[in-house]
Amino acid sequence: MTEKPSLVLVPGLLCTADLWREQISAFENQYSIMVADHTKDDRMPAIAARFLASAPPTFALAGLSMGGYIALEIVRQAPERVTHLAIMDSRPINDTPIERQRRQDFIKLVERGKTFKGVTETLLPMLIHPSRLTDDILTERIYKMAEDIGKEAFIRQEKALLEREELTGILKDIQCPTLVLAGAQDALIPPQIQREMAIEIPTAVYTEIPDCGHLPTMERPEKTTEIMRIWLAR
Repeated sequence: MTEKPSLVLVPGLLCTADLWREQISAFENQYSIMVADHTKDDRMPAIAARFLASAPPTFALAGLSMGGYIALEIVRQAPERVTHLAIMDSRPINDTPIERQRRQDFIKLVERGKTFKGVTETLLPMLIHPSRLTDDILTERIYKMAEDIGKEAFIRQEKALLEREELTGILKDIQCPTLVLAGAQDALIPPQIQREMAIEIPTAVYTEIPDCGHLPTMERPEKTTEIMRIWLAR
């Protein structure tokens, strides 16, 4: 029997494998699926190196948000091992000063607090389309992922994001079939930034999902899966 090709999925900040639940279900018969762990290290190179140490020899790689930053770092360290690359609602550039300050404030707030809520009601509008804010099933899944990640891992993740290198310089050298996917109403990472990234990657196809925020795999799972299927067939 032929061994199935590998598909690696990298979650975003405060996200677990549940971010990819529908895609895992859709692809598990065709692919050997692995969800990368991004909770143990506080530097991007270390997160990528830890993953690569236990990863299959070659694999298709998809990352969303923080997962996109990690995916690019994996490509920087081991481009020959990545057969396909999908970067979703992410970017190769560093945070703005305002975004850096927001991360530092979150770390201080969490370090001082006795309880950890992760994603609060005030943060939710940054993550999903306004029309989904009353979708209790979706919002509860988002809250549960943050709760499962927990306080200590969240602080490590934020520190890794604060210290990450800009990776614009590697984009021109990416040779594998690449998908850049954006929610058209992503409030965290404007689609324009994602389009600009796609232009720099010689093999990239850029796609936007309408009526969708920062989490297309959960907000528009069927459309996301359809786009991924086309990407993986390239």
